[in-house]
Amino acid sequence: MKFIKTVIADVVIIEPTIFKDERGYFYESFSQEKFDANIGENIETTNFIQDNESKSTFGVLRGLHFQKPPFAQAKLVRCNKGKVLDVVVDLRKKSATYGKHISVFLSEENKKQLFVPRGFAHGFVVLSEEAIFSYKVDNKYAPSHEDGILWNDKTFNIDWNIEQEKIILSAKDEILGTFENFDSPF
Repeated sequence: MKFIKTVIADVVIIEPTIFKDERGYFYESFSQEKFDANIGENIETTNFIQDNESKSTFGVLRGLHFQKPPFAQAKLVRCNKGKVLDVVVDLRKKSATYGKHISVFLSEENKKQLFVPRGFAHGFVVLSEEAIFSYKVDNKYAPSHEDGILWNDKTFNIDWNIEQEKIILSAKDEILGTFENFDSPF
């Protein structure tokens, strides 16, 4: 298992070692010991308490979401079926990369995962016919503390790798605020 640092501090791509033969494949998708040894150096201990899964069709964009303290969540995300473009935006005011984003392709083929610490907005768009997306979280869901930033905010200028007219949003995601009017709680 490789832990690959990104240009944004504390956001890490995890690339598994995959063992393949004529029967199929095997890989270790999570190890708390390896996670703590490779990611825990700059952030407080992350103890995942819940696994979630979503199924979406081509063009579905979910995000950019986060939860405000004290219910902020760190996430470990992956795509079990299909292909997505996963995006995280740094919302930590004191960070050198505040307001910057990175994007990573996650797919059933590459089996990569992305660790998203607390203090980030997160979203993904489905680029395959269908995608099953899984994520671990380290804090409970608190509807009263959920928030987000508009997916196509001009400040970020995110290339979602899909034509805008093919994007499918929830009613809630269509009306999220802009970064310009955002006061970060992180």
